[in-house]
Amino acid sequence: MSEEEQQQVERKDDAKLSSEKRKIKRKKRFLQEVEKADKRGVCYLSHIPPKMDHIKLRQLLSQYGDIQRIYLTPENADAQLQRKKAGGFRGQKFSEGWVEFTNKRVAKDMAETLNGEQMGGRKRSPFYYDTWNIKYLSKFKWDDLTEEIAYKSATREQKLALNMSAAKRERDFYLSRVDQSHAQKHIAERLQKKQKVNPEQEEASQVPYNQVMRQYPQTRSLADKPGEKKQLLSKDVLAGVFGLGAS
Repeated sequence: MSEEEQQQVERKDDAKLSSEKRKIKRKKRFLQEVEKADKRGVCYLSHIPPKMDHIKLRQLLSQYGDIQRIYLTPENADAQLQRKKAGGFRGQKFSEGWVEFTNKRVAKDMAETLNGEQMGGRKRSPFYYDTWNIKYLSKFKWDDLTEEIAYKSATREQKLALNMSAAKRERDFYLSRVDQSHAQKHIAERLQKKQKVNPEQEEASQVPYNQVMRQYPQTRSLADKPGEKKQLLSKDVLAGVFGLGAS
């Protein structure tokens, strides 16, 4: 084996070793992330005050423990429109939220401590008189939340597709009816033009139906014909039918 071939074999071996090392490192990182995720805890907020976003929420809750992620659900568009019409808060409002803490024990203690308590802070703060509605979700992971969000978005898209298909069917039906009305209108216009060309036919068409009398020839019955009589059955035939001849 030449030196060049040996070098190529060594390079291949080094590449295999490096790829295996990378796989081992990735596996270790994944296991570490899983362990960290098992130690994390998620809290649920059922009420988000107006003018509060994820930045302000992080500022309020970070003093109790390390926060990993925050997700706030935007308010429904219809509810937002009604609120704006009523003269309420015109900015973006959130209906509910989830907060992930690094330590589940800290998250649980924080939820038990703050739930039902006044948010406080500065008196000028818009959240001073609001209360915390927070609950620790036992055995709940952030992946469960992402799956739920994906399911809701898929359901929303499916409903939107159904509504769009229903609207399309209604539109097609309406357009077909419009086309039919246009066709009938054109037929009526053509008939009017023909009647103007043939005025005699127009006069005949204007004659009411009750004045048109048609007579058809009909055959007269035997009783109505003079000189003809109906043939009667003889007594012998009647006796044979009813058994009178046996006596």
